[in-house]
Amino acid sequence: MALPPPDPQFVLRGTGAAVHALHFSCGSQEPDAPILFSGSENGFIHIWNLKTHRVDTALDGHGRKSVYCVETMGGKDRLLSQGRDQRICLWDLAEGRTAVTDSVFTENVGFCRCSLLKVAQGRWLMAMAAKALEEVQVLELPSKTSVCTLKPEVGAKLGMPMCLKLWQINCGSQPLLLAGYEDGSVVLWNLSTGKVLSQLVCHQEPVMSLDFDSEKAKGISGSSEKVLSIWSLNEQQNLQVYKTHKLVNAGISGITIRPDKKILATAGWDHRIRIFGWKKMKPLAVLDYHTATVHCVSFSDHKNPGERLLAAGSKDHRISIWSIYTQT
Repeated sequence: MALPPPDPQFVLRGTGAAVHALHFSCGSQEPDAPILFSGSENGFIHIWNLKTHRVDTALDGHGRKSVYCVETMGGKDRLLSQGRDQRICLWDLAEGRTAVTDSVFTENVGFCRCSLLKVAQGRWLMAMAAKALEEVQVLELPSKTSVCTLKPEVGAKLGMPMCLKLWQINCGSQPLLLAGYEDGSVVLWNLSTGKVLSQLVCHQEPVMSLDFDSEKAKGISGSSEKVLSIWSLNEQQNLQVYKTHKLVNAGISGITIRPDKKILATAGWDHRIRIFGWKKMKPLAVLDYHTATVHCVSFSDHKNPGERLLAAGSKDHRISIWSIYTQT
């Protein structure tokens, strides 16, 4: 018999606004408490201490405009955040600092989250939606040097990029970009040529979120529809529909595959978090706690599997924290 879904391990309250972004930093060898970064609609980034369940620091760098992406860059002291003020901010949080050290003005009015990929020690690639509505710009950080601008061919009618995922097969290999567009397509871009390698129509509505497992060359995307699309990449780098999974209720705002590639979580417009086995898309649990849209889901990077957590951020101003690591 299936076990009843668990209750949250604990709930974080006090953002004062809808939560749009979450990112854990728990995997370091340092003795510090594990932390969770959250980005809210009121422009604040909160740094949560997961031992006390309280906010250690609140960062204010986006002019009270919604923050919809937070990522660390090689340790919890280097932070990147993106907001509706059309800025991507870089932070240095070492020794208790709370200052923005650098920023990139995106001139993009959408809410497509940027994507980060570490390519060498201290060097990162960042893909972001550009000023021209259909374009994606790739920069190198921290130098902010432009690597390429990806422009769809004339007449492609992809619309705006909605979600981005930079990846590479292994450390030395050529970085590639997967982008989900307004027309429902997922496109694989070659960054060195600036050309499309493959395009697949996965949804009839804009692609709201996607994630990709580079080891299995398999990805998943969601939209405002009642369907998750699972697709794969063959050796010729062609995207193909692998299968689709019908949902009970429409609308997915976030998808994330756990780092061990065993399970994935979706953030639903129906206030629920759904957990699936990644191998066969077997539904494992429906986590029902929030009273409004769940905007984002994030898995923790604890070194010890037994400590790993799932966080979900919602329009109801709350962050639910779940322990769903199977005991087997």
